[in-house]
Amino acid sequence: MIQIRCINNGETKQFAPGINLQEVYDAFALGLPYGAVSARVNNKVEGLAFKVYNHKDVEFLDITSSSGMRTYVRSLFFVLSKAINDLYPKGEVLIEHPISKGYFCSLRIGRPVTSSDVNNIKLRMQEIVAADMPIHRINCPTEKTIELFNREGRPDVTTLLETTGKLYSTYYKLDGKVDFYYGSLLTSTGKIHLFELQQYHDGLLLRVPNRENPDTLEDIVRQDKMLGVFSVHHHWQEILGVSTVGDFNIACRKGHATDLINVAEALQEKRIAGIADDIHRRGARIVLISGPSSSGKTTFSKRLSVQLMTNGLRPVALSLDDYFVDREHTPLDAEGNYDFESLYAVDLPFFNEQLSALLRGDEVQLTKFDFTTGKRLFTDRKLRINEHTVLIIEGIHALNPELTRHIPAKDKYKVYVSALTTIMLDKHNYIPTTDNRLLRRILRDYKYRGYSAEDTISRWPSVRRGEDKWIFPYQENADTMFNSALLFELAILKNHLSPILEQVKESCPEYSEAYRLRKFLQYFESIPDNGLPPTSLLREFLGGSSFEY
Repeated sequence: MIQIRCINNGETKQFAPGINLQEVYDAFALGLPYGAVSARVNNKVEGLAFKVYNHKDVEFLDITSSSGMRTYVRSLFFVLSKAINDLYPKGEVLIEHPISKGYFCSLRIGRPVTSSDVNNIKLRMQEIVAADMPIHRINCPTEKTIELFNREGRPDVTTLLETTGKLYSTYYKLDGKVDFYYGSLLTSTGKIHLFELQQYHDGLLLRVPNRENPDTLEDIVRQDKMLGVFSVHHHWQEILGVSTVGDFNIACRKGHATDLINVAEALQEKRIAGIADDIHRRGARIVLISGPSSSGKTTFSKRLSVQLMTNGLRPVALSLDDYFVDREHTPLDAEGNYDFESLYAVDLPFFNEQLSALLRGDEVQLTKFDFTTGKRLFTDRKLRINEHTVLIIEGIHALNPELTRHIPAKDKYKVYVSALTTIMLDKHNYIPTTDNRLLRRILRDYKYRGYSAEDTISRWPSVRRGEDKWIFPYQENADTMFNSALLFELAILKNHLSPILEQVKESCPEYSEAYRLRKFLQYFESIPDNGLPPTSLLREFLGGSSFEY
């Protein structure tokens, strides 16, 4: 007999070896409000079909956890793929990226998608869910898996598996339909309780439950500008022939890594130059730059400043940190701690007063916030601007209209910067943009702030909550969006991050996330960073930049 300790209730029970996690969940009778969808087994996330042969600690997860939601969403992807295959045997679906609190999918059936197509697919999905079909997890030698997906006409999967070098691979089967997913799935379709499918631009929007209230769908938030950025980059990658990680790995093995680096860097520089030209053409006096954590805002601002100078302009940077209210006036969060991420941690009247004075041509005395004393102090530095000066203001609140309420719209140019990862593992496995940013932050925190991967991972949910509150609601206010993700960056980050992630001990709660990220990075062919230019945005996290931070 083996012992399994349930973390959810602290109880330990004995079972026969080979029992699966669904049976263990039933035996503990936990009665989670939304049921279990996956579990942490010794701090590694597994699906409920996983069989246990040794003593384990098990924590069951429902849809309100990030890991549980990923399991739920992947299973929805499989049901969507199955429904489309049933209705359009010669068609294909690409699950491209999250958008508008859902997932944008391209349906390729040889003609434009109609509302009738969407309704038929949705109806078929509902039938598959109602039938409560089992989803089988199959582990077999990788060469056998490759043969199977070759017969299925899925070169995106076969190239990925051929380049990973794994001896065994796992795939899933649903009523005769097979597919590959790099994480756990539900054990049956009947566990899907809520979804929606609707037409969205030229594709589909798959809507999912709200994590905090899984009985309701996520509200749709229009993100047309962001969809446009994703679409442009997907199209560019298709032209290059590197839409998936398998394509990328093969290109690297053929010696094209340097070409991919040079082209991606040139594309970013061309985009930054275009933004600078647009700012000059509009005659904007203030450039407001916002974006989530580890999006590369600082390097973007420096490279934009260089391009503005080529247009005959003089960029001057102002830091929002220097306009904090004194510590005793800082708003408090729900726990009673100082909320430095709040918009109202900034002295908005004083900030707008100084900007207005500068735009009038007046001289202002600049301030500096002393984080030790918690006081804002006036400095000896004075500033007066003219028609050739452009103020560069970077910060999480830069796109919030309340920040610059008293500044005329004609004087402002707003930029949203984020790492919008567009390369996909394969056609049914997108790469979360949040994973890209988290990996960047883990590296930067480790190299420059003395934080371990465990520290960064533990703080990440709080960072994400701040972004959801103060950044994401205003991103569509931007005049333009800049994608800071680089096609090759995960292949370079892999070399630096793998040993850092390995330092997280199995006994730590953060181990499951560190393990997931390590496993994910294994899909990428490693490439060295010595071919990376010193002005690369990625140097902000790697080091070796020619800019000062």
